[in-house]
Amino acid sequence: MKTLIIIPSRLSATRLPGKPLLKINDISIISHVFNKAKQANIGEVIVAAEDQEIVNDIKNNGGNAIFTSNKHKTGTDRIYEAYQKLNLDNIDFIMNLQGDEPAINIEDIVNLNQMMIDHKAKIGTLAAKIENKSDLANENIVKVITENNLEDDPFSKAKIFLRKSEDTPNIYHHIGIYCYSSEILKKFVELPQSKNEIENKLEQLRALDNNIKINVALASKAPIGVDTEEDYLALKKIMEYKS
Repeated sequence: MKTLIIIPSRLSATRLPGKPLLKINDISIISHVFNKAKQANIGEVIVAAEDQEIVNDIKNNGGNAIFTSNKHKTGTDRIYEAYQKLNLDNIDFIMNLQGDEPAINIEDIVNLNQMMIDHKAKIGTLAAKIENKSDLANENIVKVITENNLEDDPFSKAKIFLRKSEDTPNIYHHIGIYCYSSEILKKFVELPQSKNEIENKLEQLRALDNNIKINVALASKAPIGVDTEEDYLALKKIMEYKS
């Protein structure tokens, strides 16, 4: 089975403009993510960007990048454009890896890919245990409730994704990585955005609203994403200290 990893990226993030090119250990955040994806060694890795500066940064660091439209409403639309432009044969799965998680665990990427292959799934994603109960009320941390406990059922189906929740069985911290079968990716991007998706700003709800199942694998832990300057400075301190 053949997997392609595409990392969507753009400079115009609302809360932290220009974040893909912010440096940690003199390497941009987007290049850190690209390097992690390469180290997973599950398939070719491409960055799909609407900004030439990001394309140039990736290429200057020895990576592969493709220029895409700046009209896309979601990252999934961007990766589909890149997938079409690449025109590669015999791709079974396309993994959408977030460009603002340079601390993503390589083993979690590998595990998600293997789960997709083993289960012949349509869409797969990751989730981690919630360590801090205060995260349940934090709207910036997306949660997923699964049908079964992920320790008992390691690729359980998602029941719902939500931003705020009470403590409830089988609730996890969602990690925004998706792996699509090639045929379901095409179907997904052709569907109109659903009301739930728009109201909650969660594109995965488009799939559930159209009866497309999403399976969830348990990650080792939730990586520190970079949404604000405070996130960036905290992660920069951690990663530079470790190196």
